[in-house]
Amino acid sequence: MRHLNSGAKLGRQPAHRRATLRNLVTNVIEKERITTTIRRAKATRPLVERMITLGKRDSLHTRRQAAAFLMTPLATKKLFEDIAPRFADRAGGYTRIIHVGFRIGDGAQLAILELLGSKLKKKEKKEKKKPDAESEETAEKREAKAKA
Repeated sequence: MRHLNSGAKLGRQPAHRRATLRNLVTNVIEKERITTTIRRAKATRPLVERMITLGKRDSLHTRRQAAAFLMTPLATKKLFEDIAPRFADRAGGYTRIIHVGFRIGDGAQLAILELLGSKLKKKEKKEKKKPDAESEETAEKREAKAKA
């Protein structure tokens, strides 16, 4: 029985588990939305909320604490300048977990972990370019082969 043993082990050794969670938290702060397994999302959520609470206090000490946990300086800057002011009036519950189905390869349950108020950015579709010069040359070659 796992009495009083809180936290998911995520199938990793403690140092690897900490590194995984730090990477997930950094990605949530940088991108505001990530897709991962439900187990990882549930383990990451309290850490993201703790970082946002640190960002709301905004002192030198909290900046150093956040910088020590987050993996990139860009994430630290975004946390204190963009994300924390957005949640200044909110007393908690900064994230949302949305169940999205099962992963194709191994059937793991997937979830989206996102910050509240994050807007979905649609990917721009790339237009297919028709190479004009090459298509004319290949068409001429085909015609020459057909005549021969």
